[in-house]
Amino acid sequence: MARVLQWFGWTMGVACVAIGLGHVALGNAAVPGIGPAGAAVDSLGRFLGAAFAGYGLAWIWAARQSPIPAAVVRWLAAVFLLGAAGRVLSLAVHGWPHGFQVGLLVVELIMPPLHFWLADADERARPSTKIIKGAE
Repeated sequence: MARVLQWFGWTMGVACVAIGLGHVALGNAAVPGIGPAGAAVDSLGRFLGAAFAGYGLAWIWAARQSPIPAAVVRWLAAVFLLGAAGRVLSLAVHGWPHGFQVGLLVVELIMPPLHFWLADADERARPSTKIIKGAE
């Protein structure tokens, strides 16, 4: 299970960095179904793309740790789930978005529970080797 967690972490990280940089580079054109949108939406999308790329870098950082810190995985998964909650709220207020965003919502609802479940897999597989004071 530790390997699965590491693979998920790397995959999340690389995907989020690529998606984020795509939004920085393409602006409104990176969003299927957005239609005509002005400079404010383009600016917001590019800014949030940079933040999403940073989020992806946090996943990559976590996946490179040994052991992968469960608390970090849980926080990152919670942020992803919060994004899904935002999409659900948007759906309730504005209706169904483009089908691509619906597909993203499905991924955003499935991945966090998997990450929560796997969060401590690496810590369980690699017991702590910290030296306890007084036990030398």
